Amino acid sequence: MTRKVFWEDPYLTRLDTRIASADGDTVTLEETILYALSGGQESDRGTIAGRDVVEARKDGTGIVYTIGPGPALAAGDPVSASLNWPRRYRLMRLHFAAELVLELVYRSLGRPEKIGAHIAEEKARIDFALDENVAPHFPALTAEVERIVAADQPITSAWIEAAERRYWQIPGFDPVPCGGTHLRSTSEVGAIRLKRTNIGKGKERIEITLVEP
Repeated sequence: MTRKVFWEDPYLTRLDTRIASADGDTVTLEETILYALSGGQESDRGTIAGRDVVEARKDGTGIVYTIGPGPALAAGDPVSASLNWPRRYRLMRLHFAAELVLELVYRSLGRPEKIGAHIAEEKARIDFALDENVAPHFPALTAEVERIVAADQPITSAWIEAAERRYWQIPGFDPVPCGGTHLRSTSEVGAIRLKRTNIGKGKERIEITLVEP
């Protein structure tokens, strides 16, 4: 099992650790700050031992990294892992914005079925099985997001009960199961913009982008 330091401190950008296993350019680490694709949130980018992380994927309770070419590595070797922080921070902001929009949609539209989600560096999206056009709800949704962001509320992120089960929570919301990386405060999200896309009969997509100053 890889110790996932990105849950303990999602703001940490560099970590000294050791190789847990190695097979050519495929390695695992004893501890890591590099998130692997899960729950729609894209994998982090960064380096291990100065070599670019080409792929990060979950493997049970561990994370397997494919890294760029370089000198052979072996179990026990000390290495440094570094994180592409600007990208991670955008992912964290968009991730929480999407989670917040999702919870607000559930509150206002009677919990329509979520059929997909993806959080990338440029934008996030949430897909619903929904027959009605969701765009008329955007002014109210955006206003409520803006209120929560302006309130600068603390975001709690911790374990629900067993390992690998995480949640986030802010005042006024029940705990929301989620294993992603989370901000410390709602104010960090900043301004967002919502866009509606029809992706097929009975399906609605909400795209979320950050509005930078």
